Amino acid sequence: MAIKKSELYSTLWRSCDELRGGMDASQYKDYVLVMLFVKYISDKAQNNTSSLIEVPKGSSFGDMINLKGKVNIGEEMNKKLAALAEANSLDGIIKEVDFTDEAKLGKGKDLIETVSNLIGVFQSSGLDFSKNRTADDDLMGDAYEYLMKHFATESGKSKGQFYTPAEVSRIMAKVIGVGNDNKTRINIYDPACGFASLLLRAFSEATNRNGVSLWGQEKDIMTVYLAKMNMILHGYDTAVVKQGDTLNNPQFFDNDNLKTFDYVVANPPFSQKSWLKSAKRNDQYARWNESAIGVPPEKNGDYAFLLHIIRSLKEKGKGACILPHGVLFRGNAEATIRQYIIKRGYIKGIIGLPANLFYGTGIPACIIILDKEEAASRKGIFMIDAKNGFAKDGNKNRLCEQDIRRVTDAWNEWQTVPNFARFVTNEEIANNDYNLNIPRYIKTTDAEIVQNIEAHLKGGIPKHDIEQLNHFWEACPNMQNALFKSFAGKDFMQFIPEKQNIRQTITENPDFEAQHQALFCSFVEWCEFWLPEFHKLAPNNFNPKTLIDKIGDSVLSQFSKSLLIDKYDIYDQLMNYCAETMQDDLYLILSDGWTAKVYVPQPVEKKKKNGEQGKIKKEKEAKTIGDLACDLLPVVCVIDKYFQKEKAKITSLEEQIATAEAELNQLCEENADDALDPACFDDRLNRANVQKRLKIADEEEMSALKEYIRLSDKIAEYKKQLKIEHSALLALVLKKYAALTENKIKELITGKWTTAFGNRLANEIQCAAQSINTRLVALQERYAETLPEINAEVLRLENIVNQHIKTIGYGK
Repeated sequence: MAIKKSELYSTLWRSCDELRGGMDASQYKDYVLVMLFVKYISDKAQNNTSSLIEVPKGSSFGDMINLKGKVNIGEEMNKKLAALAEANSLDGIIKEVDFTDEAKLGKGKDLIETVSNLIGVFQSSGLDFSKNRTADDDLMGDAYEYLMKHFATESGKSKGQFYTPAEVSRIMAKVIGVGNDNKTRINIYDPACGFASLLLRAFSEATNRNGVSLWGQEKDIMTVYLAKMNMILHGYDTAVVKQGDTLNNPQFFDNDNLKTFDYVVANPPFSQKSWLKSAKRNDQYARWNESAIGVPPEKNGDYAFLLHIIRSLKEKGKGACILPHGVLFRGNAEATIRQYIIKRGYIKGIIGLPANLFYGTGIPACIIILDKEEAASRKGIFMIDAKNGFAKDGNKNRLCEQDIRRVTDAWNEWQTVPNFARFVTNEEIANNDYNLNIPRYIKTTDAEIVQNIEAHLKGGIPKHDIEQLNHFWEACPNMQNALFKSFAGKDFMQFIPEKQNIRQTITENPDFEAQHQALFCSFVEWCEFWLPEFHKLAPNNFNPKTLIDKIGDSVLSQFSKSLLIDKYDIYDQLMNYCAETMQDDLYLILSDGWTAKVYVPQPVEKKKKNGEQGKIKKEKEAKTIGDLACDLLPVVCVIDKYFQKEKAKITSLEEQIATAEAELNQLCEENADDALDPACFDDRLNRANVQKRLKIADEEEMSALKEYIRLSDKIAEYKKQLKIEHSALLALVLKKYAALTENKIKELITGKWTTAFGNRLANEIQCAAQSINTRLVALQERYAETLPEINAEVLRLENIVNQHIKTIGYGK
């Protein structure tokens, strides 16, 4: 069975639950990651004799399982980890974690139970990495990123600085062009590598991964260990990661000079204080000096890192660095250095990012894209203003799939996109005193609400406000004639439909319906192309991530001419569905083929007091449809396809039961103080006790007691019928699953995918209608009453109040 992303993530987070409470995220993450690491290398070593990681006898994850519940579990865990570390020179990676630490894991039985439970979580049969497929390595990398993100969230500023959000890493890896490099050997460097997510993301873009070498330096020693672990979990065992202060003690050299690289990616600490220590103002590696280049201010190390990166690039090297927005416009020494870098042509592009993306800081940042190739002849800088493209994610902001793709497409195409991207010439930059602040060069969208005084005084809707909806009018050019008519003066219009009828006017307009139909036709064409491609999928003949990328590309191409809905919104819907469902399905097909294995999920084993897993006395059997599960082909898909009548019967019975139970509850409430007083039944109000009560009840109570029995019998009969229907449907479904051919399974699964995508597309159309309706209603309400009308109403109400005051004798 393939490893499902959702199951892997839930398992990892359950392991965190075993430890959360005794320590904070910056501490318990080490235990979780070590267990993930040991489980991974143990499984991989079973079938991969060429693995560079050696698992000594007695130190595998299987040997750790045998320790569960034992008094000396902590000491033995440490011994096995020490053996693994010694055999693979991984002392700092796994030896630092102490499984006898009572301050973190508890004392005595508590420690035994905590460690045993932690091992038990990773013992899940669904977490088997022994098949040694690249796809699994990718999945493990995703899992590691998932944990790093959550650890950064919980740790806040203390550890979040070492994590670069995966969405930002993806943009950086795309824009430096690693994927377009056809050289047989390239090297990639990160001078502040943190957990190594940027290095690995750049590595994943390479066309020839076997020819890529990764180099990283990190100041924090524990983070160096985590970076090395991350490399191994991604299936990359040979990366060079060294500890040290990059600015004052760089670690990589060619003879006496700094080693240079084909690509450099970095997310250095923002505005590092007192960075200039053992390094000199006239740097021995010529990164900065007091003459030609300038020296970054000692209280702010942003430009020190940028100059280090430039010096670390080969003659045709390319890089990308995340820095706070201040580097674009701050003055004094930084202005001098910025002018030097611009004049040398090193900056190829700048991408402005939304605020509050990074853990540990809420300030906005930017990506500086460097390229030494053709630097001398560079005519300007390509700028992208992506500050408005994000979604809220808890207390942080997050780039969505459409935001990432919009940025990378703009970069690759190098075309002007109004209010978003443009090429800025060196002359224009010089005229702005080499200030690179993006708003100087890219105007924001005109979304300002302008209160038109004349409209408030005389009525009407200003044409300026209507023109702000120009995107919608381009999609539906005749819509304005259905919504507006002329009003006094050429600069004002008036609504035709009443406020409550605006949405209906929109959705029934022929232009809107034509756009709706065009989107549907594009969707049908997309399905006609991809359905045969999906049917060709077979075990081990495709890469799920690569396939999803191709599907995404095809959506952008297919819906590129859409006027009603932005193609990137449609792309976002598809990619979200892939992340939620389709990716798991593809991994299942990659591993097991088009097989629909139906099963009964078993309850989680209960834990004994000593931490050992208890045993379930009897395996759970399916009694209703709800007890069945199938990972690839959900039971609901089979029922909806073949057993609609049976499903309708069950639904009807469930509704009848709910209605009868509601009537029974109401009866009990209405008679709670007399005939059906719980105290009269020893607080056990049920049919049997009511039947007994009926024999001695007086005439007043008889009616309520009989009604209680009638409704109870009615509910019991419904439930009996429901049980029969459930059993019948269960038998039919099991029989149907057994009879499904591979072609029929393909038809059902691909139908599930296309239906889900179609539903999301339909929802986008409805959202478009609702969006324009919301804006038009707001516009109508803004100018619904003129100031004279408001004054007249105030005067009318004032007269009424004065009349009432006079009536009661207080007026003059």
